Amino acid sequence: MATDFRLKESLPEITDAIVETYTLCRRINHLGHHPLPSREAIVACISDLMDILYPGFYRRQNLHMANVTYYVGDLVDRLHDQLTQQIARALRHEFCDTQKDTDFEAVAQQKAVEFLRRLPALRQILEKDAQAAFEGDPAAKGYHEIVFCYPGLEAVTVYRLAHELLLLGVPLIPRIMTEYAHSKTGIDIHPGATIGEGFFIDHGTGVVIGETCEIGKNVKLYQGVTLGALSFPRDPHGNIIRGKKRHPTLEDDVVVYANATILGGDTVIGHHAVIGSNVWLTHSVEPYTSVLLEKPSLRLKGPTNSGDPAKAQI
Repeated sequence: MATDFRLKESLPEITDAIVETYTLCRRINHLGHHPLPSREAIVACISDLMDILYPGFYRRQNLHMANVTYYVGDLVDRLHDQLTQQIARALRHEFCDTQKDTDFEAVAQQKAVEFLRRLPALRQILEKDAQAAFEGDPAAKGYHEIVFCYPGLEAVTVYRLAHELLLLGVPLIPRIMTEYAHSKTGIDIHPGATIGEGFFIDHGTGVVIGETCEIGKNVKLYQGVTLGALSFPRDPHGNIIRGKKRHPTLEDDVVVYANATILGGDTVIGHHAVIGSNVWLTHSVEPYTSVLLEKPSLRLKGPTNSGDPAKAQI
């Protein structure tokens, strides 16, 4: 530990300088307000939800039909309390100025219960996502490997949970959830995107799916795919116009290979189309169309040091 206590005497001055910025830079403060949702609590909710959606795969082992009802009931009860509290915080933060007389806890409880009611239907969709992964990846040895190991299924699962909360009018929390999944998997799916069943992201790292994307059934994406905005429309004052469709539509049974970029809200990729690797696409494509780059021209240089292949340059 440092022993020069004279240097520590400057710490109050540093503290005062930091606190002074809290007046100057108000946009990144949250002082003197009601509590925000807790990231830690939301991550804990995600863990509980994963245990419910994929029983026996995550924290609790040795589950069977004789004891699973008790275990899931305990999780559902805990999620009810946690979600009610966190949703109430998010609602109060978003609407406290315009809905001052609202009982946010009561509204949050209704939304939490409705969200939990949707979990059975969500499991049926996720099973089709897992099936798409198994059928789309010859390296997959079985469904258990997919649930245990595939980051694509994890990211899609968190997205589907977050999307349901967004549909229920819950602010902030859906984005916290998908950004948590993004940090874990490298897959960035905005909770506002609309994605059909049987969705598979192979490998996954670097995939970006924008807020207003519409993706049909049985779509497959590879790593590095971007479904993004071509441009951001602005008002006469130069401010971004929000709420417009900015991201592409992919119809049923589309395959998009690694590092392809598809941009624009008016861009529609027709059903059964195939978009090849590294393609940059800003216009629509008819169904059953393949879009491929021409074979690149490679330049190869031979060895430069007495034919030693270890010292060859390319």
